[in-house]
Amino acid sequence: MSSIQKKTDVILIGAGVMSATLGSLLKELAPDMEIRVFEKLAKAGEESSNEWNNAGTGHAALCELNYTSEKPDGSIDTTKAIKVNEQFQLSRQFWSYLVNSRLIRNPEDFIMSIPHMSLVHGEKNVNFLKKRVEALSGNPLFEGMEFTEDHETLKKWMPLVMDGRKSGEPIAATKIDTGTDINFGTLTRTLFDHLQRENVEINYKHSVENLKRTSDGKWEVKVNDIESGNTEYHTARFVFIGCGGGSLHLLQKTGIPEAKNIGGFPVSGLFMACKNQEVAEKHHAKVYGKAKAGAPPMSVPHLDTRYIDGKKTLLFGPFAGFSPKFLKAGSNLDLLSSVKPNNVFTMLAAGMKEMGLTKYLIQQVMLSDEKRMEELREFVPNAKSEDWEIVQAGQRVQVIKDTEAGGKGTLQFGTEVVSAADGSIAALLGASPGASTAVHVMLDVMERCFPDEMKEWEPKIREMIPSYGVALSESPEMFKELQKETARTLGLSKEEELVMN
Repeated sequence: MSSIQKKTDVILIGAGVMSATLGSLLKELAPDMEIRVFEKLAKAGEESSNEWNNAGTGHAALCELNYTSEKPDGSIDTTKAIKVNEQFQLSRQFWSYLVNSRLIRNPEDFIMSIPHMSLVHGEKNVNFLKKRVEALSGNPLFEGMEFTEDHETLKKWMPLVMDGRKSGEPIAATKIDTGTDINFGTLTRTLFDHLQRENVEINYKHSVENLKRTSDGKWEVKVNDIESGNTEYHTARFVFIGCGGGSLHLLQKTGIPEAKNIGGFPVSGLFMACKNQEVAEKHHAKVYGKAKAGAPPMSVPHLDTRYIDGKKTLLFGPFAGFSPKFLKAGSNLDLLSSVKPNNVFTMLAAGMKEMGLTKYLIQQVMLSDEKRMEELREFVPNAKSEDWEIVQAGQRVQVIKDTEAGGKGTLQFGTEVVSAADGSIAALLGASPGASTAVHVMLDVMERCFPDEMKEWEPKIREMIPSYGVALSESPEMFKELQKETARTLGLSKEEELVMN
């Protein structure tokens, strides 16, 4: 075994959508920047970004009810929904720029127009949905959202969901035709193909073992070449840790103060995939329900039309599970080895607070296939067991940290950036909305870690992402124009037609 020493400007750890996005942004802003990528697996986009491991909704809060909470006075808080939608718009604009610049091609390989719907049962939930539509209706980002309680209309919107349903139950839905289905696996691989053409060195089957601060403030990254067994040492002035569930362990190895008192809780997922193509063809929408009382936000059930490998696919889920692994290709010791003296009390506090979540996960793990079919039949009353099979989805590691609002050991249900005070290293932790808001999250990383350069880069950023620094919800004309332009560039003909009208 030999040891190799190399120097570079930037190191990206993990070949997922986040590293792909950050690398693509940096290469446009600083073409001469030397970037090196290390990925443990054999190719890009195999863990959280993979199309079978990721919901692919293009989270824009058009149908996800957990982004609009009901306040104690009964009114609807739309803050998070607007924020998530604004962030998704940045991603759309950057993808459009890459297509217009001919840096990536064939957007139809990764993005498709598809209606986004919310479906609820029971009088209380119907009233909630009605109030949600009213609260969002004045916002340009949600223009075109329709609401109905009429069974005949619902049959046209979602025939598979209404077929065999009793007509007496209160039921309502919203529909918006400007939703998308995104294959983040394909997008990730497309972006890495682009980066390779831009002379970014991408090293697959290379596992990062350690990170160490050098005397001049740079970072030395110890890498194991899995195939040759060689140990390599790569030094860079900036390191991004974007390897999904693997990020927490590497962040802890940095020893930066910002990494203390942070833990992670792994949650695995299962989906049911429709094996009968005739059934899959009867449904054309992403239909999101409401999480059951006591269930965490990540458990929101949804019946999703997806396009995977050029084929229309129908998925239902997610069913949560528990595995101590932080990655699908991880180790059963991941959870245990993430507990350190500086986060043990944070983790214990979370364990005490989240007994409800623990109970929910145990119940989910214990579900039989028939019980899962019963949950599916709440969406598809005539679903037959022989038409569906179980698919293992990706691992998610929810962040646990001490917060002012939640106190010690608070479980976070979002995407979090942790960076060193001097901006020399940053890590991405957490889960949804994740991939959909990758451009926003990576701009956040750049603002923290390249503050001086960002002033110089700002004109180019505005060229790539015209709404950078602008609230589109308060700029309806700009939003309309950008929606029309990005729809045309990304081949979303149905959406372009709607916007034109």
